[in-house]
Amino acid sequence: MVGDAGAARKGRSHVSHDAGEDHRDLGRDLLRARDDGAASAPLPASIASALPASELRPYRDHVDADELRAAAARARLVGVGVDEVLVASGVLDDQTATRLLARDLGLSVATPNLASLPDDPAVAEAVLRTGTLVIGTGSGRPRFVMAARGRIVQRLRRALKRDAGLASRVELISPAALARRVGAVCAPSFAAAATGRLVLADPFKSASTLRPGRIVGLAAAAIGLPLALLLALAPEMGLLAVQAALSLVFLAWIALRFAGCIYVPPEEPLPVLDARSLPVYSLLVPLYDEAASVPWLVAALSALDYPPEKLDIKLVVEADDHATRAAITALELPPHMAEVVVAPVGPRTKPKALEAALPFVRGSIVAIYDAEDLPEPDQLRRVVAAFRAGGPKVGCVQARLCIDNGGDSWISAQFAAEYAGQFDVLLPALSALGLPIPLGGTSNHFRRRVLDQVGGWDPYNVTEDADLGIRLARAGWQTRVISSTTFEEAPVTRRAWIGQRTRWLKGWAQTLLVHGRRPRALVRDLGPAGTIALILLSAGPYAAALVHPLCLAFLIADIVRGVAGLPCTRMAEVVTSALTYATLVTGYAGAAATMTVGLGRRGIRPGWWTVASIPFYWLLLSVAAWRAVIELIRRPYHWQKTEHGAARRGGGGGLRSSASAPPRPRPEGAWS
Repeated sequence: MVGDAGAARKGRSHVSHDAGEDHRDLGRDLLRARDDGAASAPLPASIASALPASELRPYRDHVDADELRAAAARARLVGVGVDEVLVASGVLDDQTATRLLARDLGLSVATPNLASLPDDPAVAEAVLRTGTLVIGTGSGRPRFVMAARGRIVQRLRRALKRDAGLASRVELISPAALARRVGAVCAPSFAAAATGRLVLADPFKSASTLRPGRIVGLAAAAIGLPLALLLALAPEMGLLAVQAALSLVFLAWIALRFAGCIYVPPEEPLPVLDARSLPVYSLLVPLYDEAASVPWLVAALSALDYPPEKLDIKLVVEADDHATRAAITALELPPHMAEVVVAPVGPRTKPKALEAALPFVRGSIVAIYDAEDLPEPDQLRRVVAAFRAGGPKVGCVQARLCIDNGGDSWISAQFAAEYAGQFDVLLPALSALGLPIPLGGTSNHFRRRVLDQVGGWDPYNVTEDADLGIRLARAGWQTRVISSTTFEEAPVTRRAWIGQRTRWLKGWAQTLLVHGRRPRALVRDLGPAGTIALILLSAGPYAAALVHPLCLAFLIADIVRGVAGLPCTRMAEVVTSALTYATLVTGYAGAAATMTVGLGRRGIRPGWWTVASIPFYWLLLSVAAWRAVIELIRRPYHWQKTEHGAARRGGGGGLRSSASAPPRPRPEGAWS
């Protein structure tokens, strides 16, 4: 019954139970109520006008009359049960609300130590999704342990009236207690399932089946041997051919960036959404070694403008990250926030943690935030409006990312300018053209069913965001970029930046190799335009970073030769030099244009040194790119964590230190 109604994921096993028809009907009703609740459909008019007296009765002797009236009014406004309002507002804790409800219904409260909890991840996920555990599947009549809230309580009340003997077979448990117990028992099986889900569903789209060292070796042999032969037989023409091929890719990539500068995204109207129609919204926040960021993070997420009764926030932590777990425990989390502990099974990566935590979410929309994020308060409402305006083919909405500590150092200023070009210029243009979008690592908002359909995150890809964006496009789903912003922290030291960028470039290479190993299928899924865009967006920047020192060396050699009075005399040399100059100049100009336009759209004027030092920034990109090649061969799945919390946020002089810190202001003015 759990599996029948849970249908937790496409292709997962179902569980059937040999019980009487009346009990199967009860289970279907209860589980259907839970599933319907995730869609937040409006209550019938008869209930919208006034809540049933039975819904208020359990709490009359324990809640002040004015508070209860206010809770009832809010329940009608938001479209939830009065018990959900009382818990979300902190008037009652989760356990007390369950105890009062059980007493009113004549039911017992289940012990949190559930002996019959299944270890099968599919069944355990169905228990979480439905809030119902069925015990006893033999010849006897089954018992139910239920985490009943909201409208499902009224269905349970009606079922108890129909069957007087049912009360002896139903126990209540608080939703939080059920989730904690499932997590304690099933965390290893959830992590194991997360590790193998994508590779079992579609092995050719998982980086776990990639052998990057072998591929790089074969590619080097396939390209290097003919190239060496060509250079040996006709060195000038061979060099010209290589330069021409690279220049063609680079110039096409640069042209795409200039095209993005021309496109002006339309103004988005502010969403006007009825609270009753808002869906349940889940946020996953993966944390590792982020103890210092936890207070700020909780304050930032608490500022979101969304009904807490319909907000489901999971702080995802590794089991052995004791410092972060202690920081979470030290805080009194709001009722709509909870910790999800990930077992140390499989790769220790962010996407594995996200995939292992996914069974615990209850929203029809799932978003990802990082520890240092500060989303604009109305972002979730804007995303809901974007999904509704875009129609059923929109599977993902990407918010824009903005670096708010660009004034901390030269590297953070370059990073901020680069992000402005990416998220305020290039991605909106790609979205408007319907081309594949390599998602940012945070502020991605997905339809839950779409995540399930495409296989979720790849635990073995170290840029799971870019990979998931491509898989969404290959499955026919569209991604929209909206103007709502999430403010982020950039690395403030070159060492931290190189470590982060090495991982990014390694992941982009992984993504390109994974999706490019079956080129015919890739072109069939994305079409010619989408495939070309993918190559330009992934291979173009990577190749440019790899050969940038060589291009600079050619330029310096030409300058030295000119100063020494040794000008180019052969046409091949002249053409090669011209291509080098054109590629470098247009590349620098394209970067300067996108950063200037992107920052300008945020009211920021880049300093002259930020623009003039682009060549030096590109040299650092080259260092990271070559490190990424080495890591791709030696440690393809190693996740190098980015240090957070060292920035002076919002241009202020102090470090982030407390949850009471005010929201960071938008960056403004000029960065040097």
